Amino acid sequence: MVEISIRHRTTYRYRRPVSLGPHRLMMRPRESRDLRLLSSTLTLVPEAGVTWAQDVAGNAVATATFQSETESLLVESRSRVELSASAYPVFAIAADAVTFPFRYTDDEWADLGALTVLQYPEGAPSLRSWAQGFVAACPTDTLSLLKDLNAGVGSAITYQVREDEGTQSPSQTLSRGMGSCRDLATLLVEAVRSLGFGARVVSGYLHDPSRTQLGSADAGATHAWAQIFLPGAGWITFDPTNRTVGGANLIPVAVARDIRLAMPLSGSYAGPADAFLDMSVQVSVDG
Repeated sequence: MVEISIRHRTTYRYRRPVSLGPHRLMMRPRESRDLRLLSSTLTLVPEAGVTWAQDVAGNAVATATFQSETESLLVESRSRVELSASAYPVFAIAADAVTFPFRYTDDEWADLGALTVLQYPEGAPSLRSWAQGFVAACPTDTLSLLKDLNAGVGSAITYQVREDEGTQSPSQTLSRGMGSCRDLATLLVEAVRSLGFGARVVSGYLHDPSRTQLGSADAGATHAWAQIFLPGAGWITFDPTNRTVGGANLIPVAVARDIRLAMPLSGSYAGPADAFLDMSVQVSVDG
């Protein structure tokens, strides 16, 4: 068990005063059996009215509304969490799901819904063919298959820091052989969906005091990974960027069927087309 402090600061600057539209914030850590939220504060400059809600996936979403024009916007989230996820998890997978292929129950299938459906059109190279290449035999051990796929993504795709907006399609990532953590997470989620699994993308923070893991910077960073549903065990965490299983160093903020639905901050402004000057993001994750 470890206590971790998170500071996530985003600053926008404009060349001249602009009117800010509503902004959507997803920065509050997602509580679970393995994560306890000890404190959470949100600071906005200029001041804003803030309302909280939960989205369809149960994520905490804040909506900020502004009254005055401004030449800058500061959004800072500070949280302190207690993380108790095991570094060496053991998964109690249901007997009828230990080997692949298996079938979800009708209730599980209905509840998983869109989380079993591919979100990107098939391209070249074929995602389905690539994923099928990890199926050594039928039947085969389910967890071993998923671990192989998770490691396979990390082996096939070179990690790169990619600051431009958007996410590559799985076929683009396979073709280019490189991608950011969100690209790798999307590739893994779509690959297992093509095999019939329910899966979702997770956005959050990576705690890495040793600074040895990919995706970490200054002992912490925003990060993206995957969760795959197995009967009995529930949602199992896989981080393809670092080829790891389990959430011992991961702090989830939001889960979604597509990473674009879990953006930490999104919004709009009204003003001249050239008003936007720059944006800076600073994240620290410290034990």
